[in-house]
Amino acid sequence: MIEREELLRIAAWVQLFLVVVNFGLVRLMGWKSELEKLPLLAREVFHVHLWFVGLTCAIFGGLTWRFAPEMASGTSEPLRWLAGAIGSFWGIRALLQVAYYSPSHWKGRFWKTLVHFTCLAGYGGMGVVYLETALKP
Repeated sequence: MIEREELLRIAAWVQLFLVVVNFGLVRLMGWKSELEKLPLLAREVFHVHLWFVGLTCAIFGGLTWRFAPEMASGTSEPLRWLAGAIGSFWGIRALLQVAYYSPSHWKGRFWKTLVHFTCLAGYGGMGVVYLETALKP
């Protein structure tokens, strides 16, 4: 069985990987032409949000990597709260993957379906790891 500290370190790496993916998302998803059609303000808001999601993932990943042993021990109240906050962030993100996005984006398309369920498992998995860390010292 994988220890809680190891799961937290894996979650840290996943979040740091998401930073890299996030900054290349427009290219990876082929959104350049769609974004160019948006009004300037909407395009700017999109990019700022994209950058801040990346920054948030970097902060979560960095803090988790640095404090994984202390976070896993459950003895630090502030780190338990941080784990709860990060777990809530990823848990809500997993719920949105199912409840908000239209299945028309991926249904019937093997690779997009694979990405959809991989993201769902990853976001949900991180939510579980962090929430379990916060709730079970």
